[in-house]
Amino acid sequence: MKYKLTKYLLIFACFGIIFVLSVSCTNSKPEITYGFMQLVLYQEDTGPKEHFSFFVIPKDEDGVDNLDELYLYHDREQLRWQIKSDEWINYTQDGKNWIGTRSISVREGTLPRGVYRAVLVNKSGETAERNFTFDGAVRYPFPEIVINDGRYTVKSQWPSNSLVCYDSTGNYVTTADLPSLSGDVSQLKLPSSVRSAALWSDDIANSCSAFTNVVPVN
Repeated sequence: MKYKLTKYLLIFACFGIIFVLSVSCTNSKPEITYGFMQLVLYQEDTGPKEHFSFFVIPKDEDGVDNLDELYLYHDREQLRWQIKSDEWINYTQDGKNWIGTRSISVREGTLPRGVYRAVLVNKSGETAERNFTFDGAVRYPFPEIVINDGRYTVKSQWPSNSLVCYDSTGNYVTTADLPSLSGDVSQLKLPSSVRSAALWSDDIANSCSAFTNVVPVN
C-alpha cells in the first residue's frame, strides 16, 4: 500500500512539473512597435558611397533574448535581408531597446525606395510584421571640413553638423555639436585626448546623413 501511494505521488509530481513547464514556456507573439531606415553617405575616393541602417523597436513578453531573427523585405524588387540575433546591433536609447544593422546594401546600383516590410521572429517561431516607407532623398551636396592652425571651417548646407572625435589610436572619444560653420577649435571644449575628427551632417527629416573622412585636429 505504501509502495502504491509513493508511486501515485511521483506521478502527480511529474504532471505538476510538466504543467509548470508548459505555463512558463509561453509562445508569446513578438511585436515591432517602430522601425526605420537611414541613408548614410560615406566619403570615398570615387565620391560619396551610400550605406543603409535598419533598426526596429522589438517587443516580446519573454524578453529580447527570446528573439531570433529579423528580416527586411522589398517585395516589389524581390529583395530580402536576414539579420540573426548573434549578428544584429542591440542598443538602448531613452529607455527603448533597438535591434538592427548598419550593413544593408545591394550588389549593384542603389537601394530601391518605397515600401519595406520588416519581419521579426522569436525562438518559438512566432512572427510579427510591420510595413514602412523609405524615401531617403539626398537634398544637399556632400559636406566638407578643414581644420588648420586651431580653426575649423565647414562647408555644409545640411541642417545639423557635428564633430565625431577620436584619440591617437582611432578610438571614439566624443561628439561635439558645431555652433557655427567656422570658429576656433578651443571653443568646442574638446577633451585633451582628441587627435582627429570627422564631420557628421544630418538631415533628420529625410532620414539622411553624411560622414566625411577623418582629419587631424591641431
